[in-house]
Amino acid sequence: MGPHSSSGFYVSRAAALLLAALGAALLLALAVLAALYGHCARVAPSELPSCGAPDARPSQPGGQGESPPASPTGEPAGAATPGRRRPSGPWDQLRLPPWLVPLHYELELWPRLRPDELSPPTLRFTGRVNVTVRCAVATARLLLHSFLLDCDGAEVRGPLFSGSSNTTAGRVPVDNVWFALDMQYVVLELREALQPGNLYELQLSFSGRANRDTREGLFLNVYTDQGERRALLASQMEPTFARNVFPCFDEPALKATFNITIVHHPSYVALSNMPKLGQSEEEDANGNKWTVTTFYTTPHMPTYLAAFAVCDYDHVSRTERGKEIRIWARKDDIANGNADFALNITGPIFSFLEDLFNISYPLPKTDIIALPTFDNRAMENWGLLIFDESLLLLQPDDQLTEKKTLISQIVSHEIGHQWFGNLVTMSWWNNIWLNEGFASYFEFGVISYFNPKLPRNEIFFFNILHDVLREDHALVSRAVSMKVENFTEMNEINELFDLFTYNKGASMARMLSSFLNENLFISALKSYLETFSYSNAEQDDLWKHFQMAIDNQSKIVLPATIKSIMDSWTHQSGFPVITLNVSTGIMKQEPFFLGKVKNQTLLTHNDTWIVPILWMKNGTTQSLVWLDKSSKLFPEMQVSDSDHDWVILNLNMTGYYRVNYDKLGWKKLNQQLEKDPKAIPVIHRLQLIDDAFSLSKNNYIEIETALDLTKYLAEEDEIIVWHAVLVNLLPRNFVSDVNNYDIYPLLKKYLLKRLNSIWNIYSTIIRENVAALQDDYLALISLGKLFGTACLLGLEDCLQLSRELFKNWMHYPENEMPYPIQTEILCYGIALGSDKEWDFLFSIYSNNTEEEERIQLILAMSCSKDPWILNRYMEYAITTSPFNFNDTNIIEVVAASEVGRYVAKDFLVNNWQAVSERYGIQSLVTLMYIIGRTISTDLQIMELQQFFSPMLEEHQRLTIHAKLQTIKNENLKNKHRSARIAAWLRKNT
Repeated sequence: MGPHSSSGFYVSRAAALLLAALGAALLLALAVLAALYGHCARVAPSELPSCGAPDARPSQPGGQGESPPASPTGEPAGAATPGRRRPSGPWDQLRLPPWLVPLHYELELWPRLRPDELSPPTLRFTGRVNVTVRCAVATARLLLHSFLLDCDGAEVRGPLFSGSSNTTAGRVPVDNVWFALDMQYVVLELREALQPGNLYELQLSFSGRANRDTREGLFLNVYTDQGERRALLASQMEPTFARNVFPCFDEPALKATFNITIVHHPSYVALSNMPKLGQSEEEDANGNKWTVTTFYTTPHMPTYLAAFAVCDYDHVSRTERGKEIRIWARKDDIANGNADFALNITGPIFSFLEDLFNISYPLPKTDIIALPTFDNRAMENWGLLIFDESLLLLQPDDQLTEKKTLISQIVSHEIGHQWFGNLVTMSWWNNIWLNEGFASYFEFGVISYFNPKLPRNEIFFFNILHDVLREDHALVSRAVSMKVENFTEMNEINELFDLFTYNKGASMARMLSSFLNENLFISALKSYLETFSYSNAEQDDLWKHFQMAIDNQSKIVLPATIKSIMDSWTHQSGFPVITLNVSTGIMKQEPFFLGKVKNQTLLTHNDTWIVPILWMKNGTTQSLVWLDKSSKLFPEMQVSDSDHDWVILNLNMTGYYRVNYDKLGWKKLNQQLEKDPKAIPVIHRLQLIDDAFSLSKNNYIEIETALDLTKYLAEEDEIIVWHAVLVNLLPRNFVSDVNNYDIYPLLKKYLLKRLNSIWNIYSTIIRENVAALQDDYLALISLGKLFGTACLLGLEDCLQLSRELFKNWMHYPENEMPYPIQTEILCYGIALGSDKEWDFLFSIYSNNTEEEERIQLILAMSCSKDPWILNRYMEYAITTSPFNFNDTNIIEVVAASEVGRYVAKDFLVNNWQAVSERYGIQSLVTLMYIIGRTISTDLQIMELQQFFSPMLEEHQRLTIHAKLQTIKNENLKNKHRSARIAAWLRKNT
């Protein structure tokens, strides 16, 4: 049955035949109702399959009732008239009513996956669930979550009494079952009310479809292993997809225990949260044999942690502190040793966190499964962690990538969830940051423990802080912790899994740790985890345990309660800019705005933050101070006229804010960089560059102030600092931005003069011993930008090295290019080559099946400087099979390049209809924006609109003008900025 759109009723076959006699008009009305409404039959108790009797399992999905069920108003379905709506009720609310408390689920799932039928039109599954509940409020209406499921039977037994069998318990008649699909409920209407304090068992049989296109609920992966096409089933329940698999109380605070049974084909293995309890065999109605695998009872846990997998995989295993750990993957991957790295790090990570929190991992085993395709990256299900294989598996000879660190981080993150999220769960999704923020924070603690040489602060900046500070601001972004009443729609829950929950949440945890100390921080978390184990917590519960830890000591004194301090950060959007006047010692705070305008702070944002200020003076760490009002005097922060006197705020960038200084403050720092840059730690050289360019871009300081900080770069040998400089001075669209045409020769001269030293270091390593970089994470993630910039600026040694490496690969394809600069070598190999190199790359692409590598090759082929090659490339895209380029829009890829912008525009003149057929009419709108990305006048807008007008539909023509105006205004603003950069470069080159 397809998706439902609202509440509705099921009409049995017998009733439908009877109603047919009433005439075609009524049949038409019923057809409309069937299309608009979900259905679920009321099944007579004798017809309901018993969850305990194997021979009673339904062999076919779908169920039939004895008579048309009643509507929510108690009237027969046949009496419904067009336009009638259900009455308002608890089914209109996002949250379940507090009438029932689930205690235990007996869940059986039977997916019909067979190895001889991997791609049936619809992969159905059936199931039964018995939910033991405690009634808290008398009610004759029961609400559970259910979505995209057919209800094949419903019964309520009880009240249940201790020591008695559920089969002998009384029965509460079910008069009607219907769906409220906008809020994803199934509603059971009973003939009599359940009574408070009593236990009951809700028995539901159901059926549904496994997902093929999305990784939600129960979903299918089709893949190749050992040269054969195979399939597997896996689950993703977080945040609200358990209801897509079985009717349940799908809220994180409604924890229960689970007994899970999976019926599957004998050639597959079934996995779930707990170890296997037993197996049996049975036949279906067609005589086919199936295996029934049962699992031990889970601890109390929310529905979003229930997990299942049915697969034909192999595994590797080891034991850590008496508990088995297994990594499951394709048989080829297991045989090739690709799961060994993950296996070897998983156990020690568990042991480290057990020791850190002094709380043992409570489950007897851990399975980790690597899926061919898993959109959610990784999921922390208790006892059955699910990963995208690209983020878990590592080829044994793959030493020269940052992938080892990436896998370690993600595995650490998901294992961290075993305490933050699984053992202690947030009460509702508004505080999901308590799960994700702390798991994200501790992944860096784990990495640092096992790799003490890794620069923890710089890695946190690069992976966490940089991205969220770039996106966060006072007007648009949301708070980390939100009020429950702010949520009214289901999709608002899914939207919480974003940069602010993960990155800002981790930054909140890190800042909290920094102004306390690590011992006090961990002590408070231990208390919190112990108190709320197997239960749920609010943000305030966490603050109470931190306050208790602070109250039990006297060394650390805070200006306010932990709740007051941290609520000022988690309950409001954005972050502050802290400005220090080093002449007066006056420090002030104001909200950070994108593109700040005069008086904006006063007009739009009245709140302040309670800001911890860790700082250093002349290279020496100073005592913590607090900015707990809009401005405050700190005489100790004044500097003298001495050349050696300077101040930096936000030690190690542990505070979640940007720092600004008066002109003298910036001047002192610039002088120190030119005199002795190593006196300023690497993390603060990074900070100065990142803060200054962001503040200048958004009108807090002049662009010249940021540029002055780059004068010393000839002495900078830390590649991560160079990466920050180059990202700001040469963004991705630098070359194709017409505003930069005047800047390019000036910037080329300015940077090449300073780039030689760092280039010589890394070009030598590339030529002589690139393997030396395998443990240098910052070099691995930064080298591509350095290499690409050197070639972009025309450094002959870079261009020559690109030619050498590309030609060597052409002659010996088995010799892989250095991974950190592979993208740049491919691009410049094509840009500096002819059709010979292009044709070679296209042949490599045509024989490649790895999606990530294919995308890399697609982008590289657009780097050609020959218009005829790019034109041929686009012809290939619209004339060959769509599968040749998957879903990648080759026209957009070409148009995004410097030469390709003009070639693509000419190509569209004669081929726009073919492009529209291949990629859809909306692709033409996207192409218009890409080709028009440099417009800066109304005349250019008019010309562009006239060019595209015959290609677009009327409604598209009406909506694009405003977008083009926005592009024009942004380019005009950048034009002014570019002119000032050019003037500064002329003065300083």
